[in-house]
Amino acid sequence: MNTDATAPITGAEILVRCLAEENVKHVFGYPGGAVLYIYDAIFKQDKFQHILVRHEQAAIHAADAYSRSSNEVGVALVTSGPGVTNAITGLSTAYMDSIPMVVISGQVPTHAIGQDAFQECDTVGITRPVVKHNFLVKDVRDLAATVKKAFYIARTGRPGPVLVDIPKDVSMQKAMYAYPREIEMRSYKPVDKGHAGQIRKAVQLLLQAERPMIYSGGGVILANASNELNRLVDKLGFPITNTLMGLGAYRASSGHFVGMPGMHGTYEANMAMQHCDVLIAIGARFDDRVIGNPRHFATNPRKIIHIDIDPSSISKRVKVDIPIVGNVKDVLVELLSQLDAAEATAGAGKPNAPALQKWWQQIGEWRGRECLKYPTSDEVIKPQSVVETLWQVTGGDAFVTSDVGQHQMWAAQYYPFNKPRRWINSGGLGTMGVGLPYAMGVQMANPGATVACVTGEGSIQMNIQELATCKQYHLTPKIILLNNRFLGMVRQWQELDYNSRYAESYMDALPDFEKLAEAYGHVGMRIDKPGDVEDALREAFAQKDRLVFMNFITDRSENVWPMVKTGRGLSEMLLGSEDL
Repeated sequence: MNTDATAPITGAEILVRCLAEENVKHVFGYPGGAVLYIYDAIFKQDKFQHILVRHEQAAIHAADAYSRSSNEVGVALVTSGPGVTNAITGLSTAYMDSIPMVVISGQVPTHAIGQDAFQECDTVGITRPVVKHNFLVKDVRDLAATVKKAFYIARTGRPGPVLVDIPKDVSMQKAMYAYPREIEMRSYKPVDKGHAGQIRKAVQLLLQAERPMIYSGGGVILANASNELNRLVDKLGFPITNTLMGLGAYRASSGHFVGMPGMHGTYEANMAMQHCDVLIAIGARFDDRVIGNPRHFATNPRKIIHIDIDPSSISKRVKVDIPIVGNVKDVLVELLSQLDAAEATAGAGKPNAPALQKWWQQIGEWRGRECLKYPTSDEVIKPQSVVETLWQVTGGDAFVTSDVGQHQMWAAQYYPFNKPRRWINSGGLGTMGVGLPYAMGVQMANPGATVACVTGEGSIQMNIQELATCKQYHLTPKIILLNNRFLGMVRQWQELDYNSRYAESYMDALPDFEKLAEAYGHVGMRIDKPGDVEDALREAFAQKDRLVFMNFITDRSENVWPMVKTGRGLSEMLLGSEDL
């Protein structure tokens, strides 16, 4: 690579230097004609490692999980046309969950754009709805500044994926290299600090509350505000619920944690959300899977405080009383400071203790319903028990990725997370096929860490080709397949809402997963007896230098409970089949 700072270099070399300037260590990608100059420049450098995936969708998912588990900006590289269109699902997945990523795509030469050239597509038009921003670089002299803008936009404000589309001729043309130290964008000015007056109102309202509730989401994790959230909860003594995307933001081992809310949340979390008098939402967006029917949610009067970096998320689905726009971490720091100051003033910063004690008694009664209790069996493996045993075997300290479906909900319910960035799943888009590439991204970002992928027989087959990537790069996640021979969540809905008409949800021709794993050079295991679950998991995790694919043959009729059916309210939960 040309290292002469006084001589012009190619656009491909400029891109590689820009990535090095951003301290990028890993790039996930798949080559093609439109990006060969870029791949040639990557071949000549030693600042970062390229990971060759087997499908572009997996490249985006792996970069996504790399970011989720490390707080770094994930980077992926794909070629033009079908390379880009294969990446759309991954971009949409990251966009829905606000994950900071920069995706580089190749494009046909500038003179061919709009001419229906070979492997051409309108990348900017196609990706616009599923990225935070995108760029088409038409002049090599703009490339370095564009890359700087892409990383800045991806990681600031409400994070998200940014795409940079580079025509092939731009990657081969030459220009002087100069990477901006700082970037100024007149049209993009994210707000970090919350309004002090609004925070003061929030403090007063929290201290007056009789039935307070803290509702935190993935924004807490994205803002690295877990320490502040833990301090706030411990200081006030309020109950807290973490959303599916926020699990681990507050430690699940604390008595203040009442479980996950929403469609498959705990009875106590949903009842507390429904019956509180003051609700503070922190980095959460009142998703339909969290609050159920908004009209039902609004039937009980409550005051709502909403902290979010994105002003468009506030009062979008639920009207709030005290909006606070700002970075969650900065707002919580100021809120804690005001609480400390109030407490120093003749003890004025103390919650309403008698009312809070009564509220906790009510929550204790709801907890007494034991909504996550399930019938055990000596004959068939219960999927919940596999997840509980996984927690025991890993000491609750693993990075757990999941695909989407029943297994995802069981992992969220039965693997308590005490740390942020340990639970990696697709929450907003609900993308099947993410689990294995997520495990790859997590392990690249956290070498030596314990990584478990909880998946289903439907999801795992969507990106199972990435077992080859794992072999090539010596990645050793442990795959826990909860195999019930159905598209489990589809089957559950068909049982409950479609009179058990299982239309196309039965998996009628499954591969021999153990032999398939072995064909890729990994270890395969089949477990079909409840008494063998723990020994199998311990044996698998003892093999630290091998990927182990565990095929657990589970109870095919098991459903995920509790459940709030579509259109129902949080207090209209089904705790089991007896409620049907």
